[in-house]
Amino acid sequence: MKLNIGDEAPDFVSKDQNGNPFKLSDYRGKKVVLYFYPKDDTSGCTAQACNLNENLSALEAAGYQVIGVSVDNEKSHKKFITKYELKFPLVADTDKQVVEQYDVWKEKSMYGRKYMGTMRTTFLIDEKGIISDIIEKVDTKNHSAQILK
Repeated sequence: MKLNIGDEAPDFVSKDQNGNPFKLSDYRGKKVVLYFYPKDDTSGCTAQACNLNENLSALEAAGYQVIGVSVDNEKSHKKFITKYELKFPLVADTDKQVVEQYDVWKEKSMYGRKYMGTMRTTFLIDEKGIISDIIEKVDTKNHSAQILK
């Protein structure tokens, strides 16, 4: 089911990079940048994560908490965070429950080969848990500017 601006953001429970339970509803009362990305430590995903990390103080000043989600496991997330000194949590959606809830697990194609994967998408969620914006055409090198526009 496609989510739209004005919809309630689906709550979920998963694990963060340390294997700790992660619950979106714990962020009620805060604005959230919930961004879905295909894979740790790939060029586009690294550019996006580093852009968010470099502009984290501006995002936090605007009231946002940044949370990344991919289907990679906790160990992969931990390595990615350490390598690039990321200062926000990454959710390990290894069972694909969250990508399915947010309707970002789609058929993709590369070099004529079709496969299932995560569509790079960012959901901005307000303090009440309502989706205030959806960014589907993510500029990985300038993603913070897209959010703060």
